[in-house]
Amino acid sequence: MTPNKAVSRRSLSSDLTKVDTHTVQAEEYQDLPELTEDILAHAKVNKGGRPISANPRNAISLRLPADVIDRWKSTGPGWQTRMAERLSRV
Repeated sequence: MTPNKAVSRRSLSSDLTKVDTHTVQAEEYQDLPELTEDILAHAKVNKGGRPISANPRNAISLRLPADVIDRWKSTGPGWQTRMAERLSRV
C-alpha cells in the first residue's frame, strides 16, 4: 500500500458493519483493568498534529508559467521547500 493511498474498507478484511453496530455488554467490562489513581496520574494526553513552528509559513496564491513549475518539480521531492529557500535569498 502506498503512503498516500486511503485504506479501503475491503482491504481491512473485517466485518465493519458488525463492529459498528456492536454494543459493549456488562460482562465485557470485566476484561478491562480497573482505573486507579496511579494509572490516571501517569496518563498523558497526546493532541497529535504537527508541532507549532517557530517560523510559520503563510499560504499565498501565485501564478507561474507551466515550464517554471515543471522545472522545479523535475528536481524531485522537496521542490517547494527548495523554491522557498531560493526566493528567500533574493
